[in-house]
Amino acid sequence: MGNGTFSALDMTTYCGLVELGLVAVGMRCQEGGFVLKCRAVNPARLCPGCGRPGDALGSRTRRLAHEPRGHQPTMLVVYVGRYRCRACSRSWCDDISQAAPPRAKLSFGALRWGLVCLIADNMSINRIAAHLAVAWHTANEAILAYGEELLLADSTRFEGVRVIGVDEHVWRHRGGDRYATVIVDLTPVRDHTGPARLLDVVQGRSKHVLSSWLAACPQEWKDNIEIVAMDGFSGYKSAAASQLPGAVTVMDPFHVVHIAIDALEQCRQRVQQETLGHRSRKGDPLYAARKTLLTGTDILTDTSQARLDALFACPDHADVHATWRIYQDLLAAYRDRDPRRGKNTLRQLITTLTRPGLPHTCIELARMGRTFTRRAGDILAYFDHPHTSNGPTEAINGRLEHLRGIAQGFVNHRNYRLRCLLHSGGFQHLLHP
Repeated sequence: MGNGTFSALDMTTYCGLVELGLVAVGMRCQEGGFVLKCRAVNPARLCPGCGRPGDALGSRTRRLAHEPRGHQPTMLVVYVGRYRCRACSRSWCDDISQAAPPRAKLSFGALRWGLVCLIADNMSINRIAAHLAVAWHTANEAILAYGEELLLADSTRFEGVRVIGVDEHVWRHRGGDRYATVIVDLTPVRDHTGPARLLDVVQGRSKHVLSSWLAACPQEWKDNIEIVAMDGFSGYKSAAASQLPGAVTVMDPFHVVHIAIDALEQCRQRVQQETLGHRSRKGDPLYAARKTLLTGTDILTDTSQARLDALFACPDHADVHATWRIYQDLLAAYRDRDPRRGKNTLRQLITTLTRPGLPHTCIELARMGRTFTRRAGDILAYFDHPHTSNGPTEAINGRLEHLRGIAQGFVNHRNYRLRCLLHSGGFQHLLHP
């Protein structure tokens, strides 16, 4: 670089003013960042009415926060020329609508930069506002409104959806309705074409909430839905059955296994209290084996197997032993590589839960049997659609939890919905075409 040739600094290109229709005519560095003096590239000197040249009446200034450079806030001071026509007495100004929305405090460059930081870099509005040197409310309202207009107006967002996942989500921990219903497009996961994407976040968790959302969707779109993956909440099942009669409802294996885990844990705690008269303590056999009980038999070590053999040798632990065997059979059915064999195994297990022969004192198995019998069709439907799982819905739920942590909580559901859709709605390709 000893013989390198450097051209004069071009602030217009460096600061991305060309696409805003502006040209930099001056720059000042100050303690808080940079200030660029700008004007329109093509001043509107001709009258928009008669086409004759107008007389200049001076200018007015408009201050716009712009995309920061080197983490230093950049302010645009745009001089907007004012003109008057002698022939028709018409007044007008330079058109800078390419630079910023009307009455906005942020340029389009700042809005695009803020949206990329929000979606791709997972920055908080607080940090974005600090880099732009504007108030939190100014940055939040402007960027979310720009994102809603640019991204959520995408008419193709609901195209090609054939598999959806529905799950509950806790969007805030204090005050009002804490729960929301998330609807996720699982079609790309089922077809192995991409990740799942969030379709919507609806405030509330009930049959009415999901039914109202589905009722507002076009009938043609609802007719294309083939599968609905969900948890064990009966409200979602009723809503899907009424609004999507042609779709197959699938109860996710994660939630089915979780029902069995809850039954095993509750049974262990009940037997612990009945046999020893106190809650679990360190050194109690049932408490010491709590994690071993939840481990699949195919990965148990010799030490763990010996611990279970000693535990089940006690007659007082018969209820725990019976619940554990049902839990292990359930795991074996889902882990079977042959879907037909796994389906038959699980069908026999559901039948076993409703037959006499189980310990009559095991209220946990009776409760689980009633749940499995009521939702047997949804549980067994998974084996006919083995690539349909609500796991990606749970993954998006986790991403939304992370989003809430970045923002340190939300109180406005509209803001939360927009942030969630921008964060997990699959809009990155629109930001980086």
